[in-house]
Amino acid sequence: MNETLGMAGAAAALGIGMLIGLERERHKGQGDSRACAGLRTFAVTALLGYVAMQVGGGLLVGIVALGLALLVTVAYWRSLSDDPGVTSEVALFAVLVLGALCNTAPQLAIAIGVVIAGLLTYRQKLHHFANSQLTEAEMSDGLVLLVTALVVLPLTPDRFIGPYAAINLRTICTLTVLLMAVGAVGHIAVRALGTRYGYAISAIASGFASSTVTIAAMGHIAVKEPANIKVLSAAAVLSNLATIIQVGLILGTVDPGLLRNMWLPLLLGLGVTALYGVCLMFPASAAGANEPIKVGGAFNLKLALVVTLTMTGITLVSSAMLSHFGQVGVMLTATLTGFADAHSSTASIASLAKAGLLPFDAIAGPALIAVSSNSLSKCLVAWVSGGRRFAAYVIPGQVALTLAMWAGTLVS
Repeated sequence: MNETLGMAGAAAALGIGMLIGLERERHKGQGDSRACAGLRTFAVTALLGYVAMQVGGGLLVGIVALGLALLVTVAYWRSLSDDPGVTSEVALFAVLVLGALCNTAPQLAIAIGVVIAGLLTYRQKLHHFANSQLTEAEMSDGLVLLVTALVVLPLTPDRFIGPYAAINLRTICTLTVLLMAVGAVGHIAVRALGTRYGYAISAIASGFASSTVTIAAMGHIAVKEPANIKVLSAAAVLSNLATIIQVGLILGTVDPGLLRNMWLPLLLGLGVTALYGVCLMFPASAAGANEPIKVGGAFNLKLALVVTLTMTGITLVSSAMLSHFGQVGVMLTATLTGFADAHSSTASIASLAKAGLLPFDAIAGPALIAVSSNSLSKCLVAWVSGGRRFAAYVIPGQVALTLAMWAGTLVS
């Protein structure tokens, strides 16, 4: 068994070296100006890292790395006048380390090797993107998003504080990052696909994280791009497709029997939402709707904070109502919690039914009340983020969605 694992590790190291070496071989040049390392050098270096780790552990790998550093330094100074870059040299060290890593984590080493090969292969496109396509505003927004998501969010405490224990700083930070990420995803999609299809696709995808946040992001863009207000409104309404699908997935995951009385309302909601969104997406006067945006930031941090604090306020009010008036019933709970999130409310209702505290045929009412209150919350967010014109397109779509789902309940 150990021999099999050893052969697998050696094969992984050889594959990594040959993959990266093949890419370097294609770009090493010819004659006296060729680069210092190609296919054979990278393959041997990867195997050297693997064998060194097997024989002497990390100490021997370090000694080999020092020797390799001396060789690479000499080769670099010899070719400095022709190519001042150090990409091949750094890649050679990476291959040595990945070869050693194949002893303990070959899957991780292979994944990193493939990523490195991809970065080397698409270097010109990456250079063009960084120098010609990426604006200063987009670069600044990207750094803010990364710092918030990778530094601030992990350090934020995950516990409930404040009155009624309704405020969670981790939740607030997560929602802020989510709103910024939704704006960034939409921005990238629009840059690639144009406004009509880019906004719609990004809104549906982002809706699986939060349809309410997606509507807020589309509203903010509508303020800056009033000419595309119908397309943006369509994208906002289409984000409800993700909400409906998630409600169905939650019910089906808890117990497939819960869908018996909900499949028709969900199906009607999907159909009406898709029809309304498509009608807004393809107006006769949508000239230039497929033109990609050229400048501007990826998201608005101020809007993210405002929307997040608004949703936190709704949660606080809901907790206060429940604390003062008690558990008046599942209906009241669904109404209050639905203002902030339809998914958590649906999950709690499904759990009650699964536990036998609520009949299966009685979940439709509470579930649709949660969706209805969430739809009302989205109407408010649309008005606040996008103004009256944006809300005038979004609100009818939300009303049509809600009525269609209630009609499905009455029919079934």
